[in-house]
Amino acid sequence: MSSEPTTPPGLPDVLGPGLDVLFCGINPGLMSAAKGQHFARPGNRFWPALHLSGFTPRLLTPAEQDELPRYGLGITNLVARPTARADELTAEELRAGGARLTSVARRHRPKVVAVVGVTAYRAAFGRKAAAIGPQDETIASSRLWVLPNPSGLNAHYQLPALAEVFGRLRLEVAQAD
Repeated sequence: MSSEPTTPPGLPDVLGPGLDVLFCGINPGLMSAAKGQHFARPGNRFWPALHLSGFTPRLLTPAEQDELPRYGLGITNLVARPTARADELTAEELRAGGARLTSVARRHRPKVVAVVGVTAYRAAFGRKAAAIGPQDETIASSRLWVLPNPSGLNAHYQLPALAEVFGRLRLEVAQAD
């Protein structure tokens, strides 16, 4: 039996072979946990940003998350525990999530791991100066990007800006092929 922490029942990782990008959210919101769907809250801009950036040919809904691997995409979370807000997580939970993400990346070998939330990334990996965009370090053998948190609570990035950053990641992945 593995000692690796897992996502809660009902909110499994969305993984597949040969992933281009493994998106890593911070943790499930209460609605996502209840529905068993990543980024399920209606105000969350993950799915629209994914589509507008060109990762998917049409706007997927959270209920269609299992279609992501056909586009070379997957989703996991740093922390399995659902909360109403990400700032309810402890530093210890985030650090343990960083170790879990490294293990998932080592096992599944996506080309890129994209952590969705710079503040959580900083805490999980002890990178206080990390900024949005590509990082110099890797996670296992995967390139690393940090993306803005697409939550509707993140007023710093509206949908056009989110789509632009997601689009830069998509172009990097396409150019690496």
